[in-house]
Amino acid sequence: MAAPPGENLKCVLVGDRSVGKSSLLMSFVTNKCLPASEEVPEVYDASTTTVSLGEVQYNLDIFDIDGNTQEHKKRALMYPYTDAFLICFSVISPQSFQHVEEDWAPEIAHHCPGTPWVLVGTKIDRRGDPDVLERLSAKGESVITTEQGKILAMKLRAFAYVECSAKTMTGLKEAFDEVSFIVVPI
Repeated sequence: MAAPPGENLKCVLVGDRSVGKSSLLMSFVTNKCLPASEEVPEVYDASTTTVSLGEVQYNLDIFDIDGNTQEHKKRALMYPYTDAFLICFSVISPQSFQHVEEDWAPEIAHHCPGTPWVLVGTKIDRRGDPDVLERLSAKGESVITTEQGKILAMKLRAFAYVECSAKTMTGLKEAFDEVSFIVVPI
């Protein structure tokens, strides 16, 4: 879908609870790293920011949707007129990665067939955290690798795969740049 200059573009963030969607949005919109002590609301709601692609600026309306898997009917009310989705999972949560294929991608395909989406792996700053590695190892699990993310993105036909950290701001701009590439004619 191509949007004319000056038009608002709608991007919706989906994914399990606690994967970092609200932190991702807050860091991107404020252009600040989130301190480790900062409390992030469970759902940050919506925000509008200006994005530039070349010489043209667009208003990007970004909606943070509750990741409670039981709330799919409420979430579906936010989906109409969405230009692009960011389906998020945490690289330190194998369960959230599994839910991309089992829940989130099918839900988007059902409610918004043909709407493009980007797969986003969050919390990459914690990938090497000894406490995280120990917790996962105790359950016979491991962190999700970049390669695993890329493979899932290709398998599910995501527009792109991006990894990011709201704490370090790594990859945040790239995630939303991908949204711009999806919906803005070049």
